[in-house]
Amino acid sequence: MEEFLRYVIGSLVEFPEDVVLKKTETPSTVSFLVAARASDIPKIIGKSGHTIRALRTLLNASADKRNMTATLEIIEP
Repeated sequence: MEEFLRYVIGSLVEFPEDVVLKKTETPSTVSFLVAARASDIPKIIGKSGHTIRALRTLLNASADKRNMTATLEIIEP
């Protein structure tokens, strides 16, 4: 899941080297926090939140296969 997010988010933003992805995991939940340049955050969110919503959907589908739940949040650096 983490590699997938790094790849997709890195492809969306202008400065992929500045993207920071933090992962916290419990037995039933995995949480990802994404920090990026302020100019790249709208690219991750997308129009009306469609891109971030799609990322969360794909992340949850992957987590469901492992009997887990997943969250994805964007934080301001």
